Amino acid sequence: MNKILILNGPNLNLLGKRETGVYGTATLADIEDMARKRAASLGREIECLQTNSEGTLIDRLHEAPSRFQAIILNAGALTHTSAALRDAIAAIAPLPVIEVHLSNIYARAETFRHHSFITPVCAGQICGFGPMGYTLAVEAAAALIGK
Repeated sequence: MNKILILNGPNLNLLGKRETGVYGTATLADIEDMARKRAASLGREIECLQTNSEGTLIDRLHEAPSRFQAIILNAGALTHTSAALRDAIAAIAPLPVIEVHLSNIYARAETFRHHSFITPVCAGQICGFGPMGYTLAVEAAAALIGK
């Protein structure tokens, strides 16, 4: 069975409580459950990790090629600030990393959110579809993995 790693960065543990007008009311557990169900329907297995630590995200990216066939990454605000995270993604190529954001980062009022350090080294980006973005990312990961 092909395994997909879902990594969630800083503050995503607060989903459902934090800025619900932007991020919605679904909790991270709700989103992970949706992703697991979609993955299972595609014959894939999901492992999830949320951390508020940039270093932990980088460590997990470094370890991923030996255990996973694709990664779904919502790096949160680190998307817009972390060259180190970008370099970690580039270092594990060709393992596909799919960047996900609940909100449309290009439509956000804060202009710093309009730039992603990680997009150029990711297989693709899904943003603005709320929790459904994770199920779309699972489908994309499954397609990239193939049989």
